[in-house]
Amino acid sequence: MFRQAIGLAAAAGLTLAVGPAPQSATAAPATANSIASVTAACALGLGSLADGWGVNSRVLTATSPPTTSPVLHTPDVYQPPYDVINPTAFTATPAGNGRTTRSGKVVWGAGYLMESSYTIGPDGKVVGTPVFKRIGNGWGGRFLIQSQYKASATSKPTRTTLYSQDMYGKFGRWTDVGKGFRNTGYVGGMSPMKSFALIATTPTYDMFLANNRAGGLYTVKIPATVPLKPIITPVRTSSWQIFEQLVSAPCGRTGSLLLGIDEDAHIGYLYAVGHANGAATVIKSLGRTPNTFDDFDYFRFTPAYDPLNGG
Repeated sequence: MFRQAIGLAAAAGLTLAVGPAPQSATAAPATANSIASVTAACALGLGSLADGWGVNSRVLTATSPPTTSPVLHTPDVYQPPYDVINPTAFTATPAGNGRTTRSGKVVWGAGYLMESSYTIGPDGKVVGTPVFKRIGNGWGGRFLIQSQYKASATSKPTRTTLYSQDMYGKFGRWTDVGKGFRNTGYVGGMSPMKSFALIATTPTYDMFLANNRAGGLYTVKIPATVPLKPIITPVRTSSWQIFEQLVSAPCGRTGSLLLGIDEDAHIGYLYAVGHANGAATVIKSLGRTPNTFDDFDYFRFTPAYDPLNGG
């Protein structure tokens, strides 16, 4: 896991560096299956859309309190007249000579879903011209989460799925069928949920951590079968309503690193989360991160092979 953290920092063009939480949000002391021994080896590559059509990136490291690397600013990635919102996670892969290629999906303009790819140099500036491929329209007013399952680092993805929730709480799933994405289900009743963070992807299901406006933290397990039938399980019942965004990365063999962002106060808290097990899930608060969250639309940078086993 430590090698993965170092590789992620290099791919993002950053140096490693790592930041208390609502007291009631922390769990009971860790057990024999403790996550405490692995947190120092975990890191989260964090991206955000910045003013001036740019992207900021940094690495949060799971010390206690957390530390963070200096911000690497990449200007002029997304040129006007189009506004870009709701990015998925972006894959960051080495491109030689200190360069890094970043690839992911964004919503562009009046709701166009676009595949976005660009390469940066060691200074963070774009090398060449960013490439955009239009996938479809009608994606305005939605957040996006992409799940991709690969059996190994050398295998091709066997399942790529997009999840989205609109402003009315209608939650939908789209599956890559080889010639684009096909809707494979909608479900209502999830409007109280504020944010979702992907913590597990397997051949048969995906799992998220999600918080709601009443303060609860839940796992949302979504089997790959049709129709769409989420399985929602309480993890905590209070203190989580302050976060407008959750961002997660793998930590250890079966755990997750979870960043909660309070956009009103412009602060973030970092948690080490054990394997999802309902109310028995171990959550260790690592503390408040030292950086200020003044950007918008935060997302994660991932390596090319990104096994998520937190659920």
